Amino acid sequence: MATLLVVISTARAQTAKSWRDSLMVLNEQIRKYPNSTDLRLRKAAVNIELEQWEYAIDEYSRVLELDSKNPAALYYRAYANSNIRRYDLAKYDYERFLSIVPKHFEAQLGLAMIKRKLGKKSETLEELNKLIQLFPDSALAFAVRADYERELQQYEPALYDWDEALRLQPENVEYMVSKVDLLISLKRYEEAWDILDAAMKRGVPKAALKEWIDKCK
Repeated sequence: MATLLVVISTARAQTAKSWRDSLMVLNEQIRKYPNSTDLRLRKAAVNIELEQWEYAIDEYSRVLELDSKNPAALYYRAYANSNIRRYDLAKYDYERFLSIVPKHFEAQLGLAMIKRKLGKKSETLEELNKLIQLFPDSALAFAVRADYERELQQYEPALYDWDEALRLQPENVEYMVSKVDLLISLKRYEEAWDILDAAMKRGVPKAALKEWIDKCK
């Protein structure tokens, strides 16, 4: 085990060194071509790989000074700001991005999650509803809305959305146990057991479901 940890640590160090080497090259190129948005976007991407969020944000801001509607800079600046909990700034950039690229799954989901973190309940649901309208074949969209509906104690809508997520991805065990967990919390043990039993008959290992099986007893 210790040897494995050393190998993983060494690999990560080598990867980080590789990114830092790339950063040195890009910094040199940017000094020669300071108005190149492509170089600055590439540098910001390396900053993100190194989790240098502030540097990435600064770089995306410089890109936007050169090109105020650059979609990549808006999207990834939102992403970087969300990682350091600057949710209002992330929200602003996601909204600007979506005004340029309206049908973008990750940005629409990102905006919904930012509004969730900001505690904007009705707006979060609106964004999740919009996500499903735009991407009706996305199991993840239904799963995310189901998770939020449970948080809001909207249990029947949550169960409906778990059903839709499972209809689209019937083999997804995570979605299945999420629905089972909700049914157990509602004391609907027989329904929960029927789902678990069906999953085991499909080949899901009993050991993987033990936590929920025990709760059904």
